[in-house]
Amino acid sequence: MSIAVRNIARPTADQLQRLGRFGVATIHEAHGRIGLMAPHMRPIYPGARAVGAALTVLAPPGDNMMMHVAADLCQAGDIIVVALSSANTDAMLGDLLATSFRAHGGVGVVIDAGCRDVGELTAMKFPVWSKAISAKGAVKATPGSVNVPVVCAGIVVNPGDAVVGDDDGVVVVQRADIEAVIAASEEREARETKVRAKLAAGEVGLDIYGMRAKLEQMGLQYVDAKDRK
Repeated sequence: MSIAVRNIARPTADQLQRLGRFGVATIHEAHGRIGLMAPHMRPIYPGARAVGAALTVLAPPGDNMMMHVAADLCQAGDIIVVALSSANTDAMLGDLLATSFRAHGGVGVVIDAGCRDVGELTAMKFPVWSKAISAKGAVKATPGSVNVPVVCAGIVVNPGDAVVGDDDGVVVVQRADIEAVIAASEEREARETKVRAKLAAGEVGLDIYGMRAKLEQMGLQYVDAKDRK
């Protein structure tokens, strides 16, 4: 059955703004190392960054009909997350669809397939994370679904989950976990600020993280080069 679900629950704009202060790596680590999409999901231009609510699309390979349905349902602050029913690298997004998403408040696209019109998208500063760049376009022939749970690049994404993308990739945070992840990310950044200052002052990680005793127990020995035969 093909369905398009309206009026999904979304994070608040304040939650997205606060979560968006942190990078993908920080959020992933703070969230117990979960929610990170596969590393083949790359931004189409350096410095791309977006945070938003997931508007999910399940599409047949090489067919972007349901992405047009997604544009019809798109609201301000949405990131369109596109999963396919089988693997494919055809370009299912170009500058025309991106223009439509932006006109309805969309802030980016995450698509486990191909993308094209990279020059135009870069000029638009419309952030996209994709599996591939391909000039091969899509057809509009087979229905799928919008705003249903999907698996995109190895991660389950529910409609209304928070999605953050930057140069390091894409991470997903379930809507119910957003406040906890924000708090954990703040704590992690505070710790890293202190560690960074110590490293800049010349301390080494072996002492900061208490690794010397552990390495000794594991049998590591320091020897002088002249003593090696």
